[in-house]
Amino acid sequence: MKRSSTIFLQMVVVLIGVGTLALMLWEPQIEGRNAQATLFEIYFRDPFLAYAYIASIAFFVGLYKAFKLLGYVGRKEVFSQRSVNALRTIKYCGVALIAFIAAPEAYLFIARPGDDIAGGVAIGLLLIFVSAVIATAAAVFERRLRSGKRDDR
Repeated sequence: MKRSSTIFLQMVVVLIGVGTLALMLWEPQIEGRNAQATLFEIYFRDPFLAYAYIASIAFFVGLYKAFKLLGYVGRKEVFSQRSVNALRTIKYCGVALIAFIAAPEAYLFIARPGDDIAGGVAIGLLLIFVSAVIATAAAVFERRLRSGKRDDR
């Protein structure tokens, strides 16, 4: 892969991280039920928000490892142990995100059976699917790198 391509992909990863962080900090302030709340009430009295911030640690660790992996690719160190470790961490972060997203989904079904939860469940299922795809791809690439096989097509 060309060095310029890996730099471009690294910039995309950084933009995803910055955009996600900005959205996570800005969105609670414009949410309907927080329209008249103070910053303290928004950020320190909402257990769901605290849970979302804790769950986002896995997302940001995965993004950081993807950034590092692209750096290894740019330096032609694809088949190194560091690349395998980065892919393993990305896989574990994907699995952790699945667990962090599935828990509130289960809570919605158990604690609020009469509420209209279709929107939240749909977004949760989409995020679970994306996390599963990323974890599966990382596992496949990790296995391929560990075995040292290359596919030269």
